[in-house]
Amino acid sequence: MTTYKEIRGSQIEAVATDPSYPVEGQVWYNTTSNVLKGSSFLSSAWATGGNLNTAREGAAGAGIQTAALFASGRIGPAGAPPGISSDTELYNGTNWTEVNNVSARWQLTGLGTQTAAIVFGGQVSPVPSGSPTASTDSWNGTNWTEVNDMNEAKNLQAGMGTQTSGLAAGGGPSKTVNTELWNGTNWTEVNNLNTGRSSAAGAGADNTSGLAFGGDTPPQTAITESWNGTNWTEVNDLNSARRILAGNGTATSALAYGGKTAGAAPTYGVTESWNGTNWTEDTDLSTARWALSGAGADNTSALAFGGDTPPRAFTTATEEWTGAGPVTRTFTDS
Repeated sequence: MTTYKEIRGSQIEAVATDPSYPVEGQVWYNTTSNVLKGSSFLSSAWATGGNLNTAREGAAGAGIQTAALFASGRIGPAGAPPGISSDTELYNGTNWTEVNNVSARWQLTGLGTQTAAIVFGGQVSPVPSGSPTASTDSWNGTNWTEVNDMNEAKNLQAGMGTQTSGLAAGGGPSKTVNTELWNGTNWTEVNNLNTGRSSAAGAGADNTSGLAFGGDTPPQTAITESWNGTNWTEVNDLNSARRILAGNGTATSALAYGGKTAGAAPTYGVTESWNGTNWTEDTDLSTARWALSGAGADNTSALAFGGDTPPRAFTTATEEWTGAGPVTRTFTDS
């Protein structure tokens, strides 16, 4: 019988801890757990998750793939006058559950985790020409509390960070360049974006570094800007210019998905992955949409939920993203 050494040219390594960066096909024996393990490579894919309870667009999203938050947004069946929901829903990796309400608005932005989040800005009227708001609400895992307003009333802002360390960039209706920093108590105006826009997406672990990408200048744009805690710098563009997209991640590991691309035949399901330098086109969303919400810590794990499917129909669809990369598997004798 052919041995592993004859196939791979080396013996199975015995180690006390799993390798930090295993290569595809590598096999080792973990002497601490007394199990045989190996590394394989997963391709990128979106998989169906549990549906929202209420179909909405332009809602706030926060959290990670297995613990997400979805707040407020615009509702209404196709052909009926739209309304605005105050509902909040939480995702546990399988199902969405309705919890305590937030102040009703849409085209707002969310930051943070499922148990500690903020939502800010947005539109208090269900029609696009309505007035934006500067309101900020804080979530403690059970209840919402109104906290200090933004300096400028805006909707469709790019956001990044957490409940205590956030950033809001751009926004409508004026396609502003303005940026505001959140310290957990107050908003402070800081240095502007290089390109004013609304309906961009953001990614960042806190308010010291992150990205703003896509949006409406007008028209749709592919521009990406990087934030270093003080200034914005233009970096490499998205491959597809689009607006009202979703995003998540950090300054070096981000994901952009959905949104409306430019042109006579726009698309709505494009997914792109950011490695800190470049955007790479990846597997499209199964349910193409714009004005959707997203959650996730990086470009290997994300959640896309809600939004507006073409031509105009709000959706409850939730999709879970697994990015390409190595995965450690445990071998058994069964």
